[in-house]
Parts: sequence; C-alpha cells; structure tokens
Amino acid sequence: MSTSPLLFEVDANGIATLSLNRPEVGNAFNDQIIHALIDHLKAIENDTSIRCLILRSEGKHFSAGADLNWMKSMAAYDFDHNYQDALVLSKLMDNLYRLNKPTIACVQGAAFGGAIGLIACCDIAVAATDARFCLSEVKLGLCPAVISPYVINAIGPRQASRYFLTAEVFSSQMALNMGLLHEVVDASALSTSALSLASMAAANGPEAMTACKKLIKRVNDDFPDKNLQEDTAKLIARLRVSAEGQEGIGAFFEKRSPQWPLSNQGKSNV
Repeated sequence: MSTSPLLFEVDANGIATLSLNRPEVGNAFNDQIIHALIDHLKAIENDTSIRCLILRSEGKHFSAGADLNWMKSMAAYDFDHNYQDALVLSKLMDNLYRLNKPTIACVQGAAFGGAIGLIACCDIAVAATDARFCLSEVKLGLCPAVISPYVINAIGPRQASRYFLTAEVFSSQMALNMGLLHEVVDASALSTSALSLASMAAANGPEAMTACKKLIKRVNDDFPDKNLQEDTAKLIARLRVSAEGQEGIGAFFEKRSPQWPLSNQGKSNV
C-alpha cells in the first residue's frame, strides 16, 4: 500500500481519481496536503485527456478536516504568517471550485470542518448513508472562515446559521436535505455510484461542460470575489492568534473544557 499522502490515477475513460491517503489521522489535511492538492488540480486543469475528477479518501473517513497538530503549530505564529497560510487554503478551495472539469466528491465516514469545504466546492457530491458531517470550528474558538463562501453557497445562510453556531454533527440525510449532497447511497454502493456519475459526465462534450460550469458561476455573480477570499483569510488568521483561539486549541489538546476569555463581542470585522 502506498505511503504517499495523495493517490492519483486516471482510467481509460479519462476519469481521474484523487484520493486523500492519510487514514491513520482520519485523512486530516495540513499545509503539505494543501499544496499537493493545488499542484494536482493545476495538472488536471491542463490535461485535456482528463474528462472528470472524483475526489475521495482511503480508509474509514473522508476527512477530519484540518490536521490539529498543524493548526496548533499555526497558532504559535503571528497574524501575517497565518494570513498567508489561510490564503493558500483559499486558493485550494477556489481552484477546486473553478476547475474546468466536472468534480465529484465521494464521501464516507466523517467529514468535519474544512472537509465540508472540499465537498461544497465539488460540482456533485455523493455520500454513504452512515457518513457524518460537522462544522466544528467554533468548538476551538475559530470559525469556518475560508470555506464559508462555498459552504453557504451550497446550503444557504439559514442552514449555515444553525450548523456554524451549534457545531453539531449532522447526518447524510440532513446534508442531502440542505443541498450539500446530491445523493445518499449504501456504503457498499458508494464507489459505484460516484463512478457512474463520473462516467455520465465523461461522455459529454468537454467544452460544453466547461461552458456550463462558467455559466453557473456567471449567473451566480462570479462568486466568490477576490475581496471575499482575502477577508475570510484575514478572519481565520485573526482568530487563530486571538486569546479565544489559543484557548480553544489549547483546551482541545489538553483534553479539557475551554475557559473562554472575556472579550468584546460583536466587534468581529469580517
């Protein structure tokens, strides 16, 4: 079995599969994985033989989101370092969202935090019936800043109001109902379902599909704009270095309940 953190293959029909391969940490992603994903997406963008991309993961879980050891190390850096780091994650999300080929997320197990951003950036998402989802950032004194434009675009502000603020776990059926997913299937049929969707897309005109993707984004006001990407990167950078973010991440690693510091609520400049 390969020890590479990312697996990549392309079948005879031009269907590419990009797999997160860190099952020992629930396929959590760090800066190394983010940069590698960006590089792979750039290569896929420029490869005319590739007709469709399936994004999936090895092992039990789709992704636990950001690697908390990486997050812990980032919390020790200053605002500017965190801002530049967050811009790289923003670039990954935007590149996935704007990829010139159809993208399909194939989701099993847990999809937490930033993993929901990856799902929301894909054109189509299918999950196993027992998959679980959570926007857990507020538990750490943070918020799902960089992924928020894509997640809110997928599920709407009303649903985001609940799940951003409660950080509760929700089911595949709920994710389907709110628009994050297109299809929920038995775990044994997950790979087959994703491949079937990819095969349908791969049979279509590649230029026409690229035009469809651009049209959807044009009708949606060329979402998201550059200012929004920069603002969300600044927001998460500020929260990471804040007293609340430091306490939330520290409490997680110390396996205790956070003691949130007193702060001036309502003064968050997004």
